[in-house]
Amino acid sequence: MTLKGKRNVTLERDTSPIQPLAEDTSANHAPSLEEIRRRAYEIYLERNGLPGDELDDWLRAERELQKVALFKRGWNRLEEERRLDSKTELTYGAGKRWKRENQ
Repeated sequence: MTLKGKRNVTLERDTSPIQPLAEDTSANHAPSLEEIRRRAYEIYLERNGLPGDELDDWLRAERELQKVALFKRGWNRLEEERRLDSKTELTYGAGKRWKRENQ
């Protein structure tokens, strides 16, 4: 007996058939269901596609993507603060610091 539509696929180790999204998880929103689904599938492939741990894969994907979003949010905040500080602070003469007003 043969199964129609069933085929053997051998994946090379350390390669993912999923192409990364052009737009990564944004720092301004929670991970989308599509992003979680993709990451859960990658986790499934990392464990050689063995069935039975779908919920664990999904929950792990959610946690990982939420951590990434949180990190990016914090990083963007720090970058923004640094950018604002460099715009408003001016070094003048021998170490005298002046704050620019209304610029």
